[in-house]
Amino acid sequence: MFLSGEMENKGDEDVEKLKTKFRSAWHNVKYSWALKSKTSFSRNSPVFLLGKCYHFKAEEDEDTLAEAGREAWNEVPHRGNAESFRRDFASRVWLTYREEFPPLPGSTLTSDCGWGCMLRTGQMMLAQALILHFLGRDWTWSEALNLESLDTGTRTARAAQRLVATLESSLPGYQDPKRPRSLPGPRLQAQGGSQSQGAAEEADGHLRELYHRTLVSWFGDIPGAQLGLHSLVRLGLELGKQAGDWYGPAVVAHILKRAVEQATEPGLASITAYVSHDCTVYNADVIDIHRSKSFAQSSGNPSPLDSQGPTSIPLDTQGPASIPLDSRAVIILVPVRLGEDKTNPEYFNFVKSVLSLEFCIGVLGGKHEQARYLVGFQDDSLIYMDPHYCQSFVDVSKSTFPLQSYHCPSPKKMPFANMDPSCTIGFYSRTVQDYDRISQELSKLLRPSVRDKYPAFTLLAGHGRDYDLSSSLTPEKREWPFIRDPCRATTSMGDFVLL
Repeated sequence: MFLSGEMENKGDEDVEKLKTKFRSAWHNVKYSWALKSKTSFSRNSPVFLLGKCYHFKAEEDEDTLAEAGREAWNEVPHRGNAESFRRDFASRVWLTYREEFPPLPGSTLTSDCGWGCMLRTGQMMLAQALILHFLGRDWTWSEALNLESLDTGTRTARAAQRLVATLESSLPGYQDPKRPRSLPGPRLQAQGGSQSQGAAEEADGHLRELYHRTLVSWFGDIPGAQLGLHSLVRLGLELGKQAGDWYGPAVVAHILKRAVEQATEPGLASITAYVSHDCTVYNADVIDIHRSKSFAQSSGNPSPLDSQGPTSIPLDTQGPASIPLDSRAVIILVPVRLGEDKTNPEYFNFVKSVLSLEFCIGVLGGKHEQARYLVGFQDDSLIYMDPHYCQSFVDVSKSTFPLQSYHCPSPKKMPFANMDPSCTIGFYSRTVQDYDRISQELSKLLRPSVRDKYPAFTLLAGHGRDYDLSSSLTPEKREWPFIRDPCRATTSMGDFVLL
């Protein structure tokens, strides 16, 4: 009887494994079509990307370009700032669906296809904040222009190959072929010039690449990655969310905050996060967080990144070297709702203004049931990075893991009218002095006008506790309506529209 029961359990496990394989294969095919092959950009309008402005029109050929009008992105020649924009966009960290990683906490899932898009967009926003923190806004990846284009034919062929391989591997007696070896990481080449200058530039490039690789590894899909999917799902369990559930932009904001606060990686000791309360940012709270110390700072344990570091990187922009030893940078996350069923057109200019700010780290949003990381705009279209692309697991614990799949070669666009009203806006503040400037700029931007009577959020002097009318509530309930109380059976408006 015992043997029979054991065989029955083993049979159930095999069935579940087979179901998982078929589900993964289907997701590979389904999400291989998620990215369109071409995106049109106008040569006659500026393009904004996370606070930077680019113009594609070449001064010497304005008449010809005016006649050409719009052109597919993959066909745009390197005129004007087009190449600079390509390099800048492709240098942003791209986190997408993955498969075949270790099971997630509290589940047997080994892929986030179909449900983890908002967590991935949250990771992308967090990665951008860390790039500003450690490398500066002007940093670009040396291999950014060498990425392989993700055209429809290539993606479909790969998806079909994965489907066939998955179906074959599920057949009895089938032996998996040896997988090809991973591509080596990008090679660093010395610049021209004198020997000493070339050596210095090579050393500088190597150090930047070390920061880049370390940063990406924090988002790996392994249990030990500080900001990886496994860590985010584990923190989501504390908020009543499980692997496979839909996550809203406000819930993800709180998960990101906890992930940064609880990270034990010494390199993350100099940065923390703040989430607004009921669409209100309290200035004194942010300043207090700036001046607070992490456990590593309080105990006197230096960060490897800080000690090796940012101080030795000759960045053109201000970097972590400007952060006082008794202070921390702050990632400010503001969950907002820009309409009811769909985004109110009155907020379009507000979103444009926000994405034009140099301290903005993007918007967690997208369209209904499809989360996207919004990073810029052109005219009345948003520029975004799409997590709906299933890629294979990469073991970031290896020192030479390939970086190519963590960068997107081609930007995508969508009309402002398709933007879901539920979103989270992110900002990066390096010091208290920076926050003074940021709060002043945001106050001007949020100032009510005759046309815009209701600002997306507000900034108030003082602490949140000075205005708190519910001091007896638990922290989770105090955040209502942005976090659902797991004890309540019904959902509330605070869950937002799940993306």
